[in-house]
Amino acid sequence: MKSDFSEAIKFTGENAFKRSCEYALKQLEILNTGKGKGNDFLGWINLPQSYDTEDITDIITISETFRNLDAVVIIGIGGSYLGAKAVIEALKPHFYKTEPEIIFAGHNLNGNYHSELIEYLHDKQFGIVVISKSGTTTEPAVAFRLLYNEMKKRFDKETIKKRIIAITDAEKGALRQLADKEGFTDFIIADNVGGRFSVLSPVGLIPIAVAGFDIDEFLRGASIAQDICLELSQENPAIKYAAIRNLLYASGHKVELMVNYNMRLNYFTEWWKQLYGESEGKENKGIFPASVSFTTDLHSLGQYIQQGERQIFETVIFVNDTSDAPIIPADEENLDKLNYIAGKDMEFVNRKAFEGTLMAHVDGQVPNILFEIDNLDEYNLGFMMYFFEIACGISGYMLGVNPFDQPGVEDYKKNMFKLLGK
Repeated sequence: MKSDFSEAIKFTGENAFKRSCEYALKQLEILNTGKGKGNDFLGWINLPQSYDTEDITDIITISETFRNLDAVVIIGIGGSYLGAKAVIEALKPHFYKTEPEIIFAGHNLNGNYHSELIEYLHDKQFGIVVISKSGTTTEPAVAFRLLYNEMKKRFDKETIKKRIIAITDAEKGALRQLADKEGFTDFIIADNVGGRFSVLSPVGLIPIAVAGFDIDEFLRGASIAQDICLELSQENPAIKYAAIRNLLYASGHKVELMVNYNMRLNYFTEWWKQLYGESEGKENKGIFPASVSFTTDLHSLGQYIQQGERQIFETVIFVNDTSDAPIIPADEENLDKLNYIAGKDMEFVNRKAFEGTLMAHVDGQVPNILFEIDNLDEYNLGFMMYFFEIACGISGYMLGVNPFDQPGVEDYKKNMFKLLGK
């Protein structure tokens, strides 16, 4: 992954950036030594290098037993589904269903979504991967109750046992009790790994493997990132990213837009939004994380970004892969006036759109942070996900908050439960 911070540093100055990097280094050291806030939730830091061959073989072997099904429903919410969905959506072709088809449920309380899902599955052989530490989180618990009930109508007990994987707490909780009672295959969510940092645990690895993608390569990318991003050096890109975004925040840039120019990254940006929003948005502090997909959103939000309130900075991910880009044909009549780009591939045009937008936005006083990768594959996704996780931990400590809790999430639940008469 190539990184370029120059189009942001020009807004802050080199000296301020250097001082911010020095402070970020101190926060990484605190993160490494486990002496900071939320230090009981740091199990994710060494996840990429914690697996042995047997661990990976177990995950792949279990996942392959689901490969002959028509569909597998992944039930979870927040970090229990976003990481896996981000990877699967990034790797699968746009107009292609994986085999088995991967469907997500339990990430909303929308009635027609789940009723239509049950109808969609009525003639399909399907399995379930249910992900919940407690087993009582409302959205996934309701979805699992509905789909488990559907299974009991259609399949015998032994078939159901083989078609449910529970990813849950090692010892306690409703899902743990049910998994033990019914003999479901189960994997553990470690107590020291929070949901939004769990994509490199079985929470992410099981769905990715069931979808048919290479978790060895995914973990290899994350492992390389671990070596690079834990280094106590100002050349560490995670240090630079945390440093520049906190410096921009202090200068009034309160909104960070994650920008992609490849629509397969749409759910990657959704994963990133939860990671940073839930980690940093507390104590009346924090950059607001938002996302856009260019060039699509240049025709809806481009005007605001160019000339609206100067509170935005952009973090851009660009994929330098032209391998499957169609060549733009010449046209004799040239009514659309596009013959000037005839013979060029579409990604060449996409690249020029990126470069032109970067120039325009920086000229419009929007700082830009740039990341580029050569391919959208398992290796690069693993690298980027670990990179953003470590940078998030450093950045949260720089902000002075605990990046590993989420006390505000409980407030809506208390009100909902009261209104429901719990």
